[in-house]
Amino acid sequence: MNVTATLINLYHVCKRELWLHANNIRFEHTSDLVYEGKMLHETSYPQRSERYEELEIGGCKIDFYDAKNKVIHEIKKSDKIEEAHEWQVKYYIYVLEKNGVEGVTGILEYPSMRQKTSVCLTEEDRRMLMDVEQDIMRIIEKEECPLVIKSRICKKCSYYEFCYVDEV
Repeated sequence: MNVTATLINLYHVCKRELWLHANNIRFEHTSDLVYEGKMLHETSYPQRSERYEELEIGGCKIDFYDAKNKVIHEIKKSDKIEEAHEWQVKYYIYVLEKNGVEGVTGILEYPSMRQKTSVCLTEEDRRMLMDVEQDIMRIIEKEECPLVIKSRICKKCSYYEFCYVDEV
């Protein structure tokens, strides 16, 4: 299995969801919040698909890539898990670099909040991503699913009912 930017994102949010997703146990299709995020992505910048290209590389799918200026545009609904979003974009940059594309930067966009955050990849980030890739492989190769994290973000997760089925 290849490490993807989605797995990098999940690594920074919930190791349990990471393991479930990587092992093809998925509930995103049942989530209204996931649907809202997809709709936001499709409607926020309708002209963008004419100017920028979708790019699939190294197991990653970058929705909007400005090849001329070497800028990745990543649209998110909320900045509640901004660190995970930043690492996802950093991983996109990392994968492009590994494939010979230098000088790439990223922009995280939160249209409903009217916010943008620039994302760059440092040498320390590159080292961290190599370690994270190894840790992700270690997690997903385990026989058992990691424990529930019991965080406030769980209530909005598409895996919530699955994780808390035994809870009162």
